[in-house]
Amino acid sequence: MAQTYTISELSEQFDITARTIRFYEDQGLISPRREGTRRVYEERDRVRMKLILRAKRLGFTLSEIRETLDLYDSASGGEEAQGKFVLEVINQHRAILLQQQNDILDVLQDMKNVEQRILNKMKSPEQKV
Repeated sequence: MAQTYTISELSEQFDITARTIRFYEDQGLISPRREGTRRVYEERDRVRMKLILRAKRLGFTLSEIRETLDLYDSASGGEEAQGKFVLEVINQHRAILLQQQNDILDVLQDMKNVEQRILNKMKSPEQKV
């Protein structure tokens, strides 16, 4: 018999709330079966949850996550198409992060320059800040 999980087991395993799991279910990213009012998650749902959380850490949007999972599920391309898409998204996000990193370094340098000018003026009593 295949391994199944309850919502609380997945919550504990991934250190997330049941509400988060239900959100991803509402978004169609995971789809547990129902036994009455109880949600029963298969191994497939657990693996998808793991992929969703990893993608979120990498900065993927919900639509990018959905497309990644859809590519994996599709008969054409499968893992290769998914891999190409993931690489493309990672490269886009990396470019954004590198630009943000450069912007932060520029701002830090500007702050350092302003700080130094203020300190220099404070050392010289005839100049006001």
